[in-house]
Amino acid sequence: MRHNKKFNHLSRKKGHRDALLKNLCIALIEHKRIFTTVAKAKALRVYAEPLITRSKKDDMANRRLVFSYLQNKEAVKELFGVISDKVADRPGGYLRILKTGNRLGDNAEMAMIEFVDFNENMLEAKGEKKAKSTRRSRSKKAAPAAEAAPAAEAPATEAPAENAE
Repeated sequence: MRHNKKFNHLSRKKGHRDALLKNLCIALIEHKRIFTTVAKAKALRVYAEPLITRSKKDDMANRRLVFSYLQNKEAVKELFGVISDKVADRPGGYLRILKTGNRLGDNAEMAMIEFVDFNENMLEAKGEKKAKSTRRSRSKKAAPAAEAAPAAEAPATEAPAENAE
């Protein structure tokens, strides 16, 4: 039975699981996006998001605590520099998991885990989606705009007639 087992053990002992999550987190920080199995991605999100939250407040205590988890100076420097600047205004949910299908060798479910604020294509698509209008019933705001358009066109049609005389 699984009583009081709150997280996925990933079929590894504690030391192996900690090393796996540490290495995945370092790779994610350095590359901003990695491909792994869905189970590892979900475990990595639980491991990495508190570290990212710590990086938002840059002081010695938080740097030392994050370094105790990662043990990689370059990853800590990147986390407290570039990444913390991008996620400063975000209250949580720094990582996105996108399922990519099954692996050919063993049919394992694969996923891409990435930082939400570092995917430029999705940020551009989000900006385009806001500009697009929705198909809803016309409101009263649309009616004055429709009246203003013919009024703007009327002087344009009269002006060439005056020039012809």
